[in-house]
Amino acid sequence: MKEIKAFIKPNRIQKIIDALTDNGFKSMTLSQSEGTGVFKTKGARPSLDFHVTDSPVVKLELVCQNEEAQYAIELIIKNGTTEEPGDGIIYVSSVEDAFQIKTGKSLKCSD
Repeated sequence: MKEIKAFIKPNRIQKIIDALTDNGFKSMTLSQSEGTGVFKTKGARPSLDFHVTDSPVVKLELVCQNEEAQYAIELIIKNGTTEEPGDGIIYVSSVEDAFQIKTGKSLKCSD
């Protein structure tokens, strides 16, 4: 299995969620984040919370089968792209195993 972490502009997240959901990707996690990437928003100022930056991003996390990962990435890119710089970044990692919390049962994810 693959874990996809995408850091996305907040104004694009709903379009990405809709595209993923419409194409069978039903389970994902979203978190509000702040980035310190290369792109700096015009007028960016230090964050009062983190004292780093105020480049808001949404972190989307999704785990899917290996053969579905490329399609999910394509959907994120297609629906997350703008004409402005700093659209975000996607990381892909292999998932060794997963466990159900209720039962402790291993889902034996295989590559």
